[in-house]
Amino acid sequence: MSVQIQSFFDTQTSTVTYVVHAGQGSPCAIIDSVLDYDFRSGRTSTSSADEVIDYVKSHDLTVQWLLETHAHADHLSAAPYLQKQLGGTIAIGEHIKHVQGVFKKIFNLEPEFCLDGSQFGYLFKDNETFLIGDVKAQAIHVPGHTPADMAYIIEEKHVFVGDTLFMPDVGSARCDFPGGNAHTLYQSTRRILSLADDTTLYMCHDYPPTNRAASWITTVAEQRVKNIHLHDGVSEAEFVAMRSARDSTLDMPNLILPSIQINIRAGNLPPAESNGTSYLKIPLNAL
Repeated sequence: MSVQIQSFFDTQTSTVTYVVHAGQGSPCAIIDSVLDYDFRSGRTSTSSADEVIDYVKSHDLTVQWLLETHAHADHLSAAPYLQKQLGGTIAIGEHIKHVQGVFKKIFNLEPEFCLDGSQFGYLFKDNETFLIGDVKAQAIHVPGHTPADMAYIIEEKHVFVGDTLFMPDVGSARCDFPGGNAHTLYQSTRRILSLADDTTLYMCHDYPPTNRAASWITTVAEQRVKNIHLHDGVSEAEFVAMRSARDSTLDMPNLILPSIQINIRAGNLPPAESNGTSYLKIPLNAL
C-alpha cells in the first residue's frame, strides 16, 4: 500500500501535525492537531487547523481518524474543531484514564468529569491494529513521558512516535510530568528502535539547535547511531541518570496549564458557566 504523509509545522508550539492517506479521494488520519491559543488574551483561533482542512478538502480526503499520541502539555488539540468540519473519530490510548485521574485532582475538576476516557471516540489498546481506509495501522503503548503515550505504526514502515524521541541532536522527551518515568521511557524507546533500520520515524516536535532549521523526519538507523540520549550503547541506568538531572533544570511548558485541561477532554473546552463562558483554572503552588 502506497502511503502519503503531509506534515504541518506550527512554529508557535514547535508541533508537527500529520495527515496520512493513500492518495486523492482516500480516507485519512490526522495526527496531533493544533488549536491556536493566545495565553495572554485567553483566545483560541483556528488558522493552523484550517491549513489542515484546506489540504484535506483539496485532496478530496475523508477523515476517518483524529489521532492523539497523548494528552499534550505544550499545545491545545484542534480535534473537536476538525471533527465538526470534517468528521472522523477522535482516538487516543486507553491509559488516558490514568492521566485524567491525576489531573482531575490537580485541577479539582467538576464532579461530572468522567475518568473513563469517554470524552474520546475510541481508546486503543497496546498492539491494537486498525485501518485507515485500506492502509494498515497499529497502535503501540510507549509510556514514560506520560503514562498514556501511544505511537502509531503505518504499514510497518512509518512510525509517529509522539513525545518519546526527538531528532537525534535533541534527544528524548522529559519524564518529570505526573506519572512520567525515565526507566519506562527508556524501555519504550528501545521498543521503537528495535524496528527495522529503514523504518521512518516522524517526530511530534522539533526544538532545533541554532545551526539548523526545524526538521522532524528521521530513521531508526539514524537514531540508533546519532541520538544524543539514546544511541546504541547507552544503558538504562545512564539514560535515567541523565534524564533525571536534565529534567530537574527544565521549566514547565508555557501552555501546560491550559493544554492539559483541554486535552484530557479530547480537545473540548470545560463546561460553560452560567454566563455562557468556559474558564480554565490556575492551581497555585500545585505543580
